[in-house]
Amino acid sequence: MTNEQWEKLLAVLAGDVVDPLPVGFIIDSPWLPGWAGQTVLDYYSSDRVWLDANLKAIRTFPDVLFLPGFWSEYGMCTEPSAFGTKCRWEENALPYADKIIRSIDDIANIEKPDPKTDGLLPFVLRRLKLLQPQIEEAGHRIRFAVARGPLNIATFLMGTTEFLMAMRTDPEPIQKLLTLIADFSIDWLRLQKECFPSIEGVFILDDIVGFLGDADFKESALPYLKRVFGCLDVPVRFFHNDAQGLVCAPYLAEIGVNLFNFAFEHSLGEMRERAGDTVTLLGNIPPRDVLAQGTPEDVIASVKAALDSIDDRRRILLSCGGGMPPDVPTENIQALLDASR
Repeated sequence: MTNEQWEKLLAVLAGDVVDPLPVGFIIDSPWLPGWAGQTVLDYYSSDRVWLDANLKAIRTFPDVLFLPGFWSEYGMCTEPSAFGTKCRWEENALPYADKIIRSIDDIANIEKPDPKTDGLLPFVLRRLKLLQPQIEEAGHRIRFAVARGPLNIATFLMGTTEFLMAMRTDPEPIQKLLTLIADFSIDWLRLQKECFPSIEGVFILDDIVGFLGDADFKESALPYLKRVFGCLDVPVRFFHNDAQGLVCAPYLAEIGVNLFNFAFEHSLGEMRERAGDTVTLLGNIPPRDVLAQGTPEDVIASVKAALDSIDDRRRILLSCGGGMPPDVPTENIQALLDASR
């Protein structure tokens, strides 16, 4: 993000009236390589291809706040790779991390990774370090430390169904696993900040919290998210959960979250009521059915419907309800920008 964009984001978070209404998108490997005419595997394996795709995005849409901006990542394999998962790669599909916890007893053998040396994490940092001069030459800076959330990582290590079942059948080893993952996540976020002092935001992604009821959320998500979000003293604390978001919404302020991206099934008005007035909402256009598969007219109508659900447009960033999905065309992004004005 540029300095001007960063100041605009801080103004929105502070509750200032920003006109026109800002537009922000989470962009990464599901959308960016295909939109830029590149293969997914080239995007992961070539620094040049990765940089060119990100530069094309910021130059095509200079008014968009891309979050986190120049995201160095290897899909869902990024953090699980540090624990020793086998990562599967294809030419034009997102990578997949095989689970390594086959039984509850295996949790006792899981060791906390060192983000300086383990898995793909050193490559994440080295890409940013090598390309930092070109990023800054384009007027942008590295603003966010990024990590998948503790429950998200746990499900890749264990399997989603197996993890959710074990929360009830074997709560003690599951709490030990989540504690270890949270400790690792804190190390990883702090290392990113150490490597890039320009970082002033934390971005955590965890859709698994949307599968929990209130009691399970308070026991198995809330304490770990509070620790992770609290590990850095930064002004932007950004949480993405585009599964069911109502369960976590009342606790966002307690966790420390001040920017929330959630599922399009929840209107801006509904989420404002549940999350309160202190959290900035990032949304809420249907990503696949409207932004990717709809017409520009569909996008404009959806923006109007989203904004009609609220009376106060403070602490609102227009976006899709989740990360940018595959196959979103340039004209639909432009339509959303036009509608915001």
